[in-house]
Amino acid sequence: MGIINPTNKTVLDLKGLHLYHTGFSNCAMRVRLALEEKDLGWESHPISLMKGEQLTKEYIGINPNAVVPTLVDDGVVIIDSADIIDYIDSKFVSNSLRPESKAEQERMFEWMYLARDNHLSIKTYMYSNTASSDKMKRSEEVMADYRKNQTFDKALLEFHERFNSNEGFSEQDVIDATSVIDACFEKMDERLKDHKWLAGDDFSLADIAWVPQLIVLKVANYPFENYKHLEAWKNEIIKRPSFKSAILDWLPAMGK
Repeated sequence: MGIINPTNKTVLDLKGLHLYHTGFSNCAMRVRLALEEKDLGWESHPISLMKGEQLTKEYIGINPNAVVPTLVDDGVVIIDSADIIDYIDSKFVSNSLRPESKAEQERMFEWMYLARDNHLSIKTYMYSNTASSDKMKRSEEVMADYRKNQTFDKALLEFHERFNSNEGFSEQDVIDATSVIDACFEKMDERLKDHKWLAGDDFSLADIAWVPQLIVLKVANYPFENYKHLEAWKNEIIKRPSFKSAILDWLPAMGK
């Protein structure tokens, strides 16, 4: 369930729901969407990625991956956005965000974990197709501290080692990442051809897990025009009040 025992013990005294996040983060968007759909009050703890606040010892003591988001619920610390949104929906039972049938719940989790497990492919595509990606490169001093302090996620460490190297990502890295993303959206488009939502008959955690990907990848000019059924699905989600409060209202904070 993504619950950890943090080394920064100050968060254990927090009461209520506290979210460490940033505006333009697809993973953080998922959690904000779930919180808003459940109509839950929460306290915001903005983390500036551009300033490297996620790399401080204080924050790594809360989230050892040195990423956002992190949810703290009455001192319980949950990391990984898929685990966080599942935790939220499991604990706060009103306004359920999961299908009723076991089969459709399994389908929901398949979509959620597909979104989570392919996050490095999406990051590779984003970092390789966004004009401002050079601003995200870290100095050798910062990378040295990162290597020392972030020992939890080896794959994420390797990602940043490659991105921050003189060579950067290879052409094959980008081809492979694009292939993974294409396969995901082809699968989504096929599902949405005959269904309104990704799992079951109602909006669920599966949809919450995926719609932020469209937002961030659009900035990198991903060709969504190739997937016509995604458009109707996306437009339905945009109409929901949670989309404004969880996503649009936070986008001006991008890069801060």
